[in-house]
Amino acid sequence: MATFRVGVGSFNIKDGAVGFGTDTDGLGNLKVKGVTKTTGSIVSGASTLTRYSGFAADNISQLENITLTSEVGTIGDIVVGVGTSVIISSASTVTVGTVESVSIGTHFSPPTGGIEERGEDFVEGMMRFNTDLNTMEFYNGNEWRQFNYQLDIKNSPGSRGRCVWAGGYDNAGTPSSTTNSIDFINTHTLGNSRSFGDLTAAGQDAHGCGNAERGLYGGKFNSDAIEYITIASEGNAIDFGNMATSLNYTAGASSSTRGLWMGGSGASNVIQYVQINTLGNAADFGDLQTARFTDGSGFSNGIEAFCCGGYPATITDYEVVKIASLGNAVSGDNVRHGGYWPGAGCSNSTRGIWAGGANTAPANYTKEISFITMSSKGNAQPFGDLSKTSACSGGAGSNATRGVICWGRDGTSPYPDLNILEFITFSSSGNSQDFGDLRGGTNRAHTRHISPVSDSHGGLGGF
Repeated sequence: MATFRVGVGSFNIKDGAVGFGTDTDGLGNLKVKGVTKTTGSIVSGASTLTRYSGFAADNISQLENITLTSEVGTIGDIVVGVGTSVIISSASTVTVGTVESVSIGTHFSPPTGGIEERGEDFVEGMMRFNTDLNTMEFYNGNEWRQFNYQLDIKNSPGSRGRCVWAGGYDNAGTPSSTTNSIDFINTHTLGNSRSFGDLTAAGQDAHGCGNAERGLYGGKFNSDAIEYITIASEGNAIDFGNMATSLNYTAGASSSTRGLWMGGSGASNVIQYVQINTLGNAADFGDLQTARFTDGSGFSNGIEAFCCGGYPATITDYEVVKIASLGNAVSGDNVRHGGYWPGAGCSNSTRGIWAGGANTAPANYTKEISFITMSSKGNAQPFGDLSKTSACSGGAGSNATRGVICWGRDGTSPYPDLNILEFITFSSSGNSQDFGDLRGGTNRAHTRHISPVSDSHGGLGGF
């Protein structure tokens, strides 16, 4: 069946019969399905006209506005002309599946608002413009997902993203001290970090996880508090809830919906989790196979989370957790370098890396960077080296192409805390390169046991 469109409106020619929504006999006549509007009448249902000449379907300016206040269904098109509108009131329903298309004369304006203005009771297929992220997003029945710019996808998939470090400890001064500072970098550029805001209280070991919108810091030393930030907009952290078990020195990892903390506090096998987009306390997820001190060694590909090495130094394997289903971790293969500090972990969607670390305290630091291909697992392989030995207890963050590593504790006596940032490119193995400084200048570093979160790490999908 051919469809003819003249300006606004669709005419479906069938059988050569005269009529609108009815079967009539005759030659050279025209049948039109659905609703047809002229300058003076609206014809629908079983109404029949003997001729159709004089219909002004191409005269957009004379079409009137339409307000839907009850249940409406149509097998034809809804056509909105320039200068006209279709208003759907709060009490009306447009029957799903019966509207074939909507034609807009100028533009379509979706609902707008920030993350906190999404409301509740989401329905699959909802779309809106997120003013916090400056991008269109849609609800897929399980979570809100953002559209990537076509330029990002084709030409430069790593050309965006933030990495945000919070808290930290510095033992170089007298006395030793902690900080509540939060700093951020734009991952795709080079340069020093800038101030983001503050945690509600100074602390170390507030290891992070998060998605494209929120960063969560949990496991702060001597505290079970979880705090969150909105990564796209600077500001102070806000209370999220509490850890199920109060642990510091944990490894954080996440998908776009769930955040996990694995191990910690000397040697623990506890895994706990939260739903990132809803406030509340963490709940028990399961157990690691081996109790381990995991200080910042986690990463994920959105399906599985990986937890590397850890204290005691004899632990040289990694463990794997299915993020979507509760349960215990399963043992992985060798990470090449376990240790007292297991090194900084980060990933894109394909590769996960661990950088630096120390098998004992304060000796036997490494500058080695190793990697695994997460889908196939296996033993870790050499990737390259940092520019010097470091515990990398300052953690690492990433986007689709780059991992950015903070040295944290220097591996050379007297083992000061350093604010050096270096980066690697996931797709090409090799040594790290200088990125800039975290908390630079003459300020004390406070980079030991701080934690990064990022809005475009390997655990997040893109559309």
